[in-house]
Amino acid sequence: MIGFIVRTVLTLASLFFTVYLFATGYWGWGIMMIFPTVILGFSFFRNENMVLALNQMRLGNTEKAKHYINKISAPQFLPKKQHAYVLFLQAVLNTQELGFAKSEQLLRKAIAMGLRTSQDNAVARMHLSGICAQTGRRQEAVALLAEAKKMDTSGAMRDQISQMQKQLQVAPSKNQMRMAQMMGGRRKMPRR
Repeated sequence: MIGFIVRTVLTLASLFFTVYLFATGYWGWGIMMIFPTVILGFSFFRNENMVLALNQMRLGNTEKAKHYINKISAPQFLPKKQHAYVLFLQAVLNTQELGFAKSEQLLRKAIAMGLRTSQDNAVARMHLSGICAQTGRRQEAVALLAEAKKMDTSGAMRDQISQMQKQLQVAPSKNQMRMAQMMGGRRKMPRR
């Protein structure tokens, strides 16, 4: 929030100073001040921590990406699409810390807000499918995986989706998991 206030003050000061330079006849300096004003103005539409987190994700450094995405404390002040991406990245990177319920909630909210590319939507649905499979909702996981397969137009995730489909075929249903918990786990049969 403090960063947002500082950015607003700097942008307004730069805009005022640019207008002042043009009004007093210093056209050269006024034109030069347009560039910093535009850069500060664009900073409202792109959060620097999200840009750094996405860059670290592309490089494969998830720890630094997690560090940058967790620095964003108030994503509700970001534009809608960026808010969706912050929620998406928080859910994907912090699944272990947040737990399945909170991660699922964040992913569903990000999908509802709308991710830009079909590839990102496919990744979100695939992660959501994995969470559903872990919590014993196999039918929902299969449906989400089918949606992810449709959205993966480039075929970049074909192997991962097929691997998850194979795992879902052998995964126990919710009833089987409940029965195993009631019986004290799976007991091995003695050898004959």
